Amino acid sequence: MNLRKLLQALSLSLAIGAPTMAAADSIVVGGKNFTEQQIMAEMTTQLLEAEGWDVDTRAGMGSAVLRKAQENGQIDVYWEYTGTSLITYNKIEDRMTQQETYDTVKKLDAEKGLVWLEPSEANNTYSLAMRQDDAEEKDITTLSDLADTVNDGETLTFASNAEFAARPDGLKPMQETYGFEFGRANVKRMDTGLTYQALRDEQVDVALVFATDGRIPAFNFLVLEDDKHFFPAYALTPVVREEVLENNPKLADVLNSLSAVLDDDAMARLNASVDVDKTAIRDAAKQFLEESDLI
Repeated sequence: MNLRKLLQALSLSLAIGAPTMAAADSIVVGGKNFTEQQIMAEMTTQLLEAEGWDVDTRAGMGSAVLRKAQENGQIDVYWEYTGTSLITYNKIEDRMTQQETYDTVKKLDAEKGLVWLEPSEANNTYSLAMRQDDAEEKDITTLSDLADTVNDGETLTFASNAEFAARPDGLKPMQETYGFEFGRANVKRMDTGLTYQALRDEQVDVALVFATDGRIPAFNFLVLEDDKHFFPAYALTPVVREEVLENNPKLADVLNSLSAVLDDDAMARLNASVDVDKTAIRDAAKQFLEESDLI
């Protein structure tokens, strides 16, 4: 290899390995690889572009990869969940209120150069759901009601994914908190997306869901109230690299304006428009931003 080609190869290698450093007018937006995150990445992109920034969007990333990319300076902003940072990234399993969870991750992540902006009211935590008519017939609205029903001798089958069965905020400790057991034979393990179908099709009585999933209203499910506050808060929140925020002081207000209009119902409708109604993510994002007078 001659000297010129060697230098070209070295330059390309350095460019690939170097972190992306956003200029004052360029922002790198990240997103995870499921519908809600893809919607958030698209809404963030459209909102920032409307405010005059050049945006490089990198959606569809795995959670751990995305977080590492932000810590390394390759992603400037993405929407994270408070519970994910608390448990997965900071290895804290203490039971906390929603505000305590936010305050804790805000403090710990600040030490890593990451700034948590204002949390939204969208809390995409684990939940248990039943078919609305079945829950009404059995008079179940809370997890305590569910526990009482099982303890009274009624057999209820539960659709769960494999991860939930092993998590510190998962099936076993949840049952211990509420004082009941479905019983091993009554727990049906399956992929996450299939739990919704199994419940809708009456293959099970109770299913693991995520609180902002659009299939909940679309399939007429009732999310059971976590009346003992077992599940951690997973408040959807914009997280920005400190350096980027210093170079773009307007960025906080713009992202907080989007955070302010998001709640469980809004995210469920957005998710349903994509997953159920098959609306293109770009179109669903644009419609919501326009309806919210953000663009």
